[in-house]
Amino acid sequence: MLFSLSAGSSHAAGASKTILFVGNSFTYAANSPVRNWHADRVTDLTGQGFGGVPALFQEFAEECGLNYKVSLETQGGQPLSFHYEKRRVLIDRPWDVVVLQEYSTLDQAHPGDSTTYLHSVGKLTSLFRTRNPNVKIELMATWTRADQTYRPSGHWYAKPVSAMADDLHRAAELVWRRTEGVSGILPVGRAWNRAFSRKVADPNPYDGLTFGQLDLWSYDQYHASTAGYYLEALVVFGRVTGIDPTKLGPNERAAEELGLSSAQASALQKVARDELTDDPG
Repeated sequence: MLFSLSAGSSHAAGASKTILFVGNSFTYAANSPVRNWHADRVTDLTGQGFGGVPALFQEFAEECGLNYKVSLETQGGQPLSFHYEKRRVLIDRPWDVVVLQEYSTLDQAHPGDSTTYLHSVGKLTSLFRTRNPNVKIELMATWTRADQTYRPSGHWYAKPVSAMADDLHRAAELVWRRTEGVSGILPVGRAWNRAFSRKVADPNPYDGLTFGQLDLWSYDQYHASTAGYYLEALVVFGRVTGIDPTKLGPNERAAEELGLSSAQASALQKVARDELTDDPG
């Protein structure tokens, strides 16, 4: 199997690892209770007091006995180029792991265009590898935005709900292949697609919520809901640590505190596990 709890046990016995999350509102979990959840457990380098997905990662790590020091540097509505150009002084230090999350459509002016994405990752990767040649850099491929799929103004209008996430994943693959030092891809968007295909989550928030299915989007059909961010964090945790997300169990503490039922937590953990198993990245 791809994951093993033994990886967590050996790590726990050693020195702590550092992990940095760089991104925007999809990382700090806008429009959800996750945004400021347990913010005191992580270091927000911008001082905005966000917990977000990094705080969920921290919680999962603690539950598995892992020793991580978690930091985030985020700014709503900004692409990766912003972080290199405007926030470099905050992040220019040695890290063991870095998670990079690009703008939701890649390029605000030209949705789906990965040109700037490629350049930004190249610059950031060079920056981080100068500080630590062994840094593990992961590219987060995010989810389909319902507003971009079901509204006529959307770039992916009238295409399947899986299309945008698949396009973002392919863009991340291109950047991965062309950028020396990038370790792999976090298949968050494809995990969402899997949740839709398994009927764990409702694929269309505009036609009413199907009974028994989760809504992975927040009220703007753009950002994620608590369940959506929970799934995002599970994928990141499983990929970075090598631990099967289902080892967290149906009574996982963050899910309980944030209002997810044990059945919902378990279903999302299984989606994350199976996506990571099928996409070893």
